[in-house]
Order: sequence, then C-alpha cells, then structure tokens
Amino acid sequence: MTYQQPVRCMTDKVLQLARRRGEDVDSIFILSSICRKDIFMLKDLTGASKGYLFTSESVCAGHPDKICDAISDAILDAALAVDPHARTGVETVAGANRIALFGEIKTTAKLNFEQIARDKVRQLGYTEPAWGFGAESEFSSDLHLQSPDIALGVDQDGAGDQGMMFGYACDETPELMPLPITLAHALARRIDEARERGELPWLRPDGKAQVTVRYEHGKPVGVEKVVAAVAHSEAVPASQVRAETITAVIGPVLARYRFNLPADENIVINGTGLWHIPGPESDAGLTGRKIVVDTYGGYARVGGGAFSGKDPSKVDRSGAYAARYIAKNIVAAGLATKCEVGLAYVIGQPEPLMQTIETFGTAVVDETTLHAFKDSLIDTSVRGIIETLDLRRPIYSQTSAYGHFGKPDLPWEQIVARQHQPMSRRRKPSNATASEMA
Repeated sequence: MTYQQPVRCMTDKVLQLARRRGEDVDSIFILSSICRKDIFMLKDLTGASKGYLFTSESVCAGHPDKICDAISDAILDAALAVDPHARTGVETVAGANRIALFGEIKTTAKLNFEQIARDKVRQLGYTEPAWGFGAESEFSSDLHLQSPDIALGVDQDGAGDQGMMFGYACDETPELMPLPITLAHALARRIDEARERGELPWLRPDGKAQVTVRYEHGKPVGVEKVVAAVAHSEAVPASQVRAETITAVIGPVLARYRFNLPADENIVINGTGLWHIPGPESDAGLTGRKIVVDTYGGYARVGGGAFSGKDPSKVDRSGAYAARYIAKNIVAAGLATKCEVGLAYVIGQPEPLMQTIETFGTAVVDETTLHAFKDSLIDTSVRGIIETLDLRRPIYSQTSAYGHFGKPDLPWEQIVARQHQPMSRRRKPSNATASEMA
C-alpha cells in the first residue's frame, strides 16, 4: 500500500474528506504521541487503496512470560484475600530450572511465596523434569518492604507511581475489542483447552497464536493468515501436529467467529518445523513483558507500565482498567463506534493530570457531552477508581493469560449505561465472546 508523506492538519477538513470517501480514520497511522488528528500518514483518498492488514498475537498460559505473570498475580491475590489493603509490586523471573521473585510487598498476610509459586507452575502443566523447568525448580525470593517514600503518598490515597494509561473500545466484536487480538486470544485459549482436556495429548504447556485480519473500508472482512506455535511430544510427526492443530484449534475458533480458514499456504504451524521443549528452558520469562498481548494487540496505544503483580494503588494497572471501562461504556452507549481514553498521574497525587477522549471522528455527540458521560461513570481519582470498580479483591489471577480486557466477568468490563446499541456498519462476527471459547 502506498502512503503519502506525513501531513499536518490545521483543521478537521482532511479527516472529514476521508470519512466522506469511506476511509477508516482509525487506520491512519500515528507518527508521534501528538493527537492523531494532528500528524498522520494520509492514505490515498482517491479510493484506489482502501484495504489493509492488521496482525495481533497472543500466547498460551504456559508461555514463560505468562508463567511469571501468573505467579505474580497469584501472590497478589493471596495477599488481597487476607489483607484488602495489601500493596504489592511483585516481579517474577523464570529461567532454566529457576524461579526468582523480586520487588516489594507490604501486607499483614502471612504468605508462603515459595508454595504459591510452585503450586502455580504445577497448575500450568510443568510436570515433566525433562523439560528443564517445573514445580521443583530452584526457588529464591528477594521481595522486600515497599519504599517508605512511595508509601507516604499512597497512604494519602495518592497514585503509587507516575505514568500514562490508555483504554480502548470499538464495535468490531461483541466484547467491544479489536477483532485481531480477540481471535488471537481465542486461539491461544483453545490450544490450552485442547491440552488440558486431553483432546490433543501430544501438546505441551507453551504456545503462541498470531492472526492477520484483512480490512476493507475500515471493516474486518476476513482472516488472511494464521500462525500457531505449539510445543509437542517428540513422538508426533510435524504433519500430525499441523493437521490436528488446524482441525481441532484453528478451524473451530474461526468458525465460531464466522470466518473461513485461510488458504493452506497462509497457515503456519511451528515455523521451524518442530518444538519439543516448552517453557523457560527454551526462553526465559519475565513479569509484564507481554503488555501488548495483555491490552489491544497493538491496535491501540498502551501506557508506560505493565499490570501483573501490582495492587490497585498502582495506576499502571487500575488507571488502565478505568480507561477501558470508560471507553467501553462510551461505545456500548452508542456515543461512538471507536474510543480511546487517556489518563495520566503523578506519584503521590490522587487526581489525574490528564483525561482525554479520542473517538476518531465516530462520535455522535460533542466532546463536552463525552466528558460529562465519563464523569457520570467514574471518579478517576485513585480512590474513586478503586472503590467504583471494587478492586481490592483477589480477582487478578484470571487476567494473567489471554488478556486483561474483553472478559465479561471483570469489573472494568461491565456496561452500566446503555442509551442505545451502536449502529455498527461492521460485519458482526458472532454473538459468542472469547471467554465462551474456554
């Protein structure tokens, strides 16, 4: 696809022209953190080029980084179950035959960190010593008390850190999430499901899924390519791995969302031909390293901090959840078909320094109305977010895999005010949610 040179827009006239000619404003790519209406790469408005591809990936629960997220969130949940005001910033590292904890914690709960970590690794399926990592791997903990300088601000309901957070929603799926990441999560979840249920007994607990979606006139119209990486037994030939992954995983997921399989040459299973050793023996893991997988698959901006292992006083996490909550409710209420909400905080201060709402030209009301709607939903102070979403609960382990957004039972996913259903011009893939794939 050919793009023009970057153009600075002093007014909205070019965007208005793009919309009149059927262009998707959201597909005009960002060159900087400046508002998307200010600097972008303008697509050919003559109508010659209206299709594009977008790719997102997800990973299985046994991926090394997700092992670390799961351990960090298990410790957080164990603390919150006893002490709702626990403060944690737990970072886990997983390497060959090694589990290590770092970070900070302040809680009245008496926790056996080693037992929590080993139980989680066992639960994730690492039960074979030959894989070089498991519940019996060497363990160490260097967790220590939260810094008193940070605690001073948090004790006054201030933010536990500075930073910016973003939340996004669109009408491409029933979950009000972008389609590429929704499909990628569904595939990763289905890989794990097939292993856990014994449907594909040769699967091992690690894997990845990647989906390329074709858009025309801003609408998702087909799945162009699918890539899956699945760890498997040495006894199973690559041909069987490929055939059964397509029939038991990829085909059913795409069918649920009413898409056909791509051409055979556009399906890649294990790009190197085989994958026998799963987990940290092959690739070290670290908490928070899959932040794009955890959010919107690259389809929308993400903030400066990861989520797992952090209690809700850390606005990296709670602020991102609040931003998603606002964006999703704006789209669900029919006020826009795409919405990105931005928040920013400073450590020790309770109120956000920035609150923005970008609807990419899809809003049916003015900006003042959007902000009034936001204010009616939630107080975006740190305390307001925690109390409105009831975040001092042990609910975080369910976010450790398959993303933090789009799961209907989570508090920041609740739709509290429907004015009317969005009049979407997009193809409606399915009435099923990604969580129902489990």
